[in-house]
Amino acid sequence: MSPDLNIAVIGAGPVGLALALHAARTLPTSRISVFDARPVDKDVSADPRTLALSLGSVQLLQRLQAWPAADAQPILEVHVSQAPPTLAFAGGLQRLGLGDAEATVRIRAEDEAVPLLGAVLGYGQLVAPLQRAWLEVAAQAPERLFTRFGTPVTALQPKDGGVEIDAGIAERFDLAVIAEGGVFSAEPPGTTIAPRPRGPLRHDYRQTAWVGTVAVDGGMAGRAFERFTRHGPVALLPLKPDGAQALAALVWCVPSDDDPVRELDDAQRLVVLQSLLPEAAGRVLSIGALKPFPLGLNAERTLVDGATVRIGNAAQTLHPVAGQGLNLGLRDAFELVLALRDASSVAGALRRVEWSRAPDRWAAIAATDFLARSFTWRWPGLPAARGLGLAALQALPPLKSALARQMMFGRR
Repeated sequence: MSPDLNIAVIGAGPVGLALALHAARTLPTSRISVFDARPVDKDVSADPRTLALSLGSVQLLQRLQAWPAADAQPILEVHVSQAPPTLAFAGGLQRLGLGDAEATVRIRAEDEAVPLLGAVLGYGQLVAPLQRAWLEVAAQAPERLFTRFGTPVTALQPKDGGVEIDAGIAERFDLAVIAEGGVFSAEPPGTTIAPRPRGPLRHDYRQTAWVGTVAVDGGMAGRAFERFTRHGPVALLPLKPDGAQALAALVWCVPSDDDPVRELDDAQRLVVLQSLLPEAAGRVLSIGALKPFPLGLNAERTLVDGATVRIGNAAQTLHPVAGQGLNLGLRDAFELVLALRDASSVAGALRRVEWSRAPDRWAAIAATDFLARSFTWRWPGLPAARGLGLAALQALPPLKSALARQMMFGRR
């Protein structure tokens, strides 16, 4: 039986809203309050940030009846490659028995017997329908579902076996779920969190991600590209076409201390970007305005502190090289709700979440951190080794399929 709980969800982004919706339907006797500094009437649909969701995340959102299929561009193929030059690359392939294989991995939905590998859409295109769904559900049960938008949380502290939240007035809750976090930020914006027993793992990669939208001639058609260059990864994610024009979201990672993008004008950026991309990506016709974001690791060693649990970016802010941040957060949210449904106490549910989420989140943290740090290493032969690894992965279908399944559904 679902427990009769008083739950506070701090943060009305995609992870917080997904958790609140899932909890409202799965825990029918619980009281759920969603806090966010954003006013409820603020239009979030125009937020241009781009999100890449795995197939597992798409399926979770479909279960919530909040998946905006009309706005999402399916990913049918992922194309990962290593930019030349890679010294002794051809000879290394021959020694491994890979012949003329390229430093490229191609993962296709049809090879994995799934309709799509994932999907790409704008942040606002996802948050707006999630918010509408929450408001509709809350209107149907106003006695237990509360929308506290325009109400920033200023402090949390333990209180009588639960947690006291200060959002203008002090209120006690059985459980506080912190589901908001920023790009490489120590704490959620507008929130003051009491010191935790063990601080987070933090590392500044001294890299910058330049993010924007590009117009492309050919190459996309549901294909996502990631190119490993000597400066860092460059990713193109397919977007819904604008009429006949193919569009893609660009994530261009470069060193912050010697940024090769910042001082270039649009025409120069276009030339440089085209030189970095594989031929299969087509021709970049134009680049929209680019916005820089600092990149770093900010991961909690433990998700749980008393009656407070962190999920999503509040639990782990990762480098975008593997595109797993939001997907991890959605899996955090769903696992937490199921644990609350099945456990006899909040403490028991949180212990289950701590242990059950550990393999998935630490595998993603370790893999992402290793890849991100590798672009700062200047070891001789490292690009060649990375290229050989990609070629070997392409030549071993069972291993490639296992990687694809982990990227789609997480570590199970």
